[in-house]
Amino acid sequence: MIKIFATEKVKEIDKYTIQNLPIEPIALVEEAVTAFVNEFKSQYSKARRVIVFAGQGNNGADALGIARQLLYESYKVETYLFNPTDSLSPECAENKRQLLSIENAKFTEIRGGSNFAPPILTSRDVVIDGLFGSGLNRPLEGGFVGLVKYINASPAEVVAVDIPSGLFGEDNRENDPTCIIQAKQTYTFNFPKLSFFMPENEKYVGEWKILPLNMHPQAIADTPASYFLLTEEDITGVFVPRKRFTHKGTYGHALLVAGSRGKMGAAQLAAKACLRSGAGLLTVHVPKCGEEILQIALPEAMVEADTHDDVFTQAPDVTGYAAVGIGPGLGQQIETAVALDELLASIAEPVVLDADALNLIAANPDLLEKVPERSILTPHPKEFDRLAGASFSAYERLQRARQYAKEHSVCVVLKDAYTAICTMEGNVYVNVGGNPGMATAGSGDVLTGIILGLLAQGYDPETAAVVGVFLHATAGDIAAKHWSEWGMISGDIVDCLGSAFKQVI
Repeated sequence: MIKIFATEKVKEIDKYTIQNLPIEPIALVEEAVTAFVNEFKSQYSKARRVIVFAGQGNNGADALGIARQLLYESYKVETYLFNPTDSLSPECAENKRQLLSIENAKFTEIRGGSNFAPPILTSRDVVIDGLFGSGLNRPLEGGFVGLVKYINASPAEVVAVDIPSGLFGEDNRENDPTCIIQAKQTYTFNFPKLSFFMPENEKYVGEWKILPLNMHPQAIADTPASYFLLTEEDITGVFVPRKRFTHKGTYGHALLVAGSRGKMGAAQLAAKACLRSGAGLLTVHVPKCGEEILQIALPEAMVEADTHDDVFTQAPDVTGYAAVGIGPGLGQQIETAVALDELLASIAEPVVLDADALNLIAANPDLLEKVPERSILTPHPKEFDRLAGASFSAYERLQRARQYAKEHSVCVVLKDAYTAICTMEGNVYVNVGGNPGMATAGSGDVLTGIILGLLAQGYDPETAAVVGVFLHATAGDIAAKHWSEWGMISGDIVDCLGSAFKQVI
């Protein structure tokens, strides 16, 4: 599992690495330069002009080293070093010296008080942004504001070194969004920045990729983190092998309370996903209008009909069920809220709550007190805002979700392009899989079914949430390969769950 560190923690790891490997700072810079250039060469043709903008710190040192190595690779490079205080970091000064040792290197240094005539940037140009690194903690000022705006207004493609200049590593609520480089690609080193996962920062970060460097493993292991990036290796070892002498009862009997007139598709999608995720048995409690629909659409599931024709009004007996999921397509009628109250009062073990179950809790806050500890809540951003109050940025919402999980002793699965699983211990697990094709009706219902199926099999709630999110995204990526991001529907995600299991187990 990859830790997502705050920027000051990364500096401490760098310092420990330099002191204990041992390795000279300039050698660490050179390793970053080589990793960046190798990736750059695989993406960009030598026919394009490369404009390097470097600052006076170590991000600038990286940029100057990149310019040098690209010149060695026969790229057409022009380099601009911005040194307004006439004070370069030792590594930046050394890489400036090495760059100037190359005959005919096109190099311009802009010192304090000197005029700067920017190069005319065209669509054929690639700008490498190495002005400021992740240590920035206040908005850009002075001439750098004009330079950033000039670059952003140009048709050139921008590649950022480690982080786009002007972007903070974590919280950007106090930043000036007009003074941040808008990169198409960001090549970051070793660890992603938390700000990369926020939708409001997508236009600055673009597509990003982690480039591994030689960091001291003990420093990484000993440095605590609250945020983690999920990888396939983290998921593979979680699954319990199935033994030959087992039966359907071995893998749990799940109860799904879902559906209302006109929304039985949500119940069917969640139910099928639950069974596809390995649950041995499933009973779906639906209004009378949905009984025949479910029996025909999903013969593998048992159906329990509510006394009401159209909506959920009768809390079922939960005795004997290994796990309960509530919410997809449920509706928000008063009778349904009353039945949800009765149902939650009868359950002692963690449940999965989604969609209208969450909306009913938001409208009737007293219901939250009856939600069992370690239950899994799966809101999308608007549903979460109804539960916890409006947030004005994704970063603020994530902090609220983390706090909400701790305060109410639940697991919050905050669904988004990068879904974040917030545990009651305060940890956050970020999933980067999935694709825009999953932004389709019913996708969330499928996730509810997957998590319910895993919970019924005996996986603890946090594991069920993390693994469920990863399987959901993996199946979505497989579906997109078959049907495209434009043509896929949520039922395709369910149909690809088997392939997702094959991939990760």
